[in-house]
Amino acid sequence: MASSNDFTELASLLKLERKQARKARRAAAVASAPSVATSVQPSTASEPERFADLFRPWREYRAPDVGDIALFRDAVKDAAPIAKHGAANIKRAKPKPIAAQRHADELAALTTSQLAMNPSPMSWDIGADIEDEQSYLRGGVSPDLLRKLRRGQWTINAEIDLHNHTQDEAHEALMNFMRIARVAGHRCVRIIHGKGLSSHQKIPVLRNKVRRWLQQKDEVLAYCEPRPNGGGSGAVLVLLSGLR
Repeated sequence: MASSNDFTELASLLKLERKQARKARRAAAVASAPSVATSVQPSTASEPERFADLFRPWREYRAPDVGDIALFRDAVKDAAPIAKHGAANIKRAKPKPIAAQRHADELAALTTSQLAMNPSPMSWDIGADIEDEQSYLRGGVSPDLLRKLRRGQWTINAEIDLHNHTQDEAHEALMNFMRIARVAGHRCVRIIHGKGLSSHQKIPVLRNKVRRWLQQKDEVLAYCEPRPNGGGSGAVLVLLSGLR
């Protein structure tokens, strides 16, 4: 954006240029008629004498009158309208919106229920397991403990992740974890063993091994699979007996 100093310099340059132009015209007039000195008159050409005169004066907007409109129509009277080919018909009724995502969710839920991938809330009671070793309750232990464990009423004190472990490594890590949890007085722990999707023939070997190892521990009162948002079939919640 130009500053006030720039406008001042521009005005000075224009003034100097006009002055030199007048001198040049006077010299040319004197040279052409040297004998008639009195006939030389200063130029009467309309030149702007001020810097502001170089700009067009601002005029307030005026709405076109009847004469202006008639002049415009006369200028465009030979114009022909453009043919409308392939124009969109905006008057057609719009189709009803379809909730595509809702239909996809319903189809996915139906497929999941048919494959029994996620147990329904009604199956979270004792005796309603879909697979073997999905839950365990030691003999003589009240079923209420397992029912509370299924419903998430026990606070998880610690957890261990056995991913990327061989069977021997998983067994050693699990036994050490159980001893530490026992000494620390933990009552509820979570063991993440994975769903076996990356194992040979998609058979969850480590999952079955872990649950059989837990059944051999006397301090294990019960275990069950957590809800799907807590690991589902890829983990197990274990309820331990308290220290005596």
